[in-house]
Amino acid sequence: MSTLDFTGYLPNGLCNGLPILKGLYLSRNKLHGHISTSLSDCSQLQELFLSENDFIEFGLDGLVSTKCDVYSYGIMLLETFTRRKPNEFEGNLSLKQWVSYSLPDAVMDVADANLLTSTGNRFKKELDVEASIIKVGSDCCNESPARRTNMKDVVGMLQKIKNLLLPC
Repeated sequence: MSTLDFTGYLPNGLCNGLPILKGLYLSRNKLHGHISTSLSDCSQLQELFLSENDFIEFGLDGLVSTKCDVYSYGIMLLETFTRRKPNEFEGNLSLKQWVSYSLPDAVMDVADANLLTSTGNRFKKELDVEASIIKVGSDCCNESPARRTNMKDVVGMLQKIKNLLLPC
């Protein structure tokens, strides 16, 4: 269906009949109300797009804003540049915690070595770029939505990082 076709609320038991739902794409519709906590019952859910609706979203500390998309983008950057998934860790350790414990001193421990293809000075430059991108991802994943980097700044930072790599 095209955008703007859905109106109303998300049902509370949405995942009861769809436990293996992997992606939910409902951006740019006319949905409103609260986002049900029952979405956490979708144990296989990997992608959730709800932007440009009128939801009241709840986070760890109460109401949150569209900065939820910033958080998701940060996790995606971390997954891409570490080649790790958020659910690969044991206990209470998360992907963002694992990265934050390793940066900036142990970037080689978290960086995806498959993305580092050069040698010599070029290798150092690639490693610095990858570390910078991982840092941007970490900044997007702050627990407090108010402390997360906004997307305009994220784009600016990524463009600066790209410009660092291009001259080589």
